[in-house]
Amino acid sequence: MMKLAIASDFAGFSLKEEVKAHLVQLGHEVIDVGQQTAEDTVVYVDAAANVARAVQNGSCQRGVVMCGTGGGVSVLANKFKGIYCVACESLFTAPKSAVLNHANVLAMGGRVIAPANACEMVDAWLEAGFCGGFEPERANFVGGLFARLQQIEAENFK
Repeated sequence: MMKLAIASDFAGFSLKEEVKAHLVQLGHEVIDVGQQTAEDTVVYVDAAANVARAVQNGSCQRGVVMCGTGGGVSVLANKFKGIYCVACESLFTAPKSAVLNHANVLAMGGRVIAPANACEMVDAWLEAGFCGGFEPERANFVGGLFARLQQIEAENFK
């Protein structure tokens, strides 16, 4: 089981609540750092920053963040060094983002994805590991690409 940060703005609130309940039911420790009630007005910038900080500082292993489309929270989360967030709308992309991109934050849209699909996607993403299932040669290649990504990140995050 993992310790996960989760957050949403107002547009992703109901999806976040469904996914959070699902993750808790599976036994994960879920820390909600976003909108707490339907009446709150947390904006995507704050929701994504809170998740990114929790993953960046190591207090949570991975994070899940939601807004209306998943796009805004993804853009914001990726402004934090060491955060690799992918906006996801499919069961194909969710695990691939972990396997190929080492995504440690998953973004989804509350106005785009049905709760059952979101829960399936989160499960697949959490079960996938970086380079999982790859032959050693392929794992070395993808690992090298990630190392280059980190080098570019180090050069450009001032």
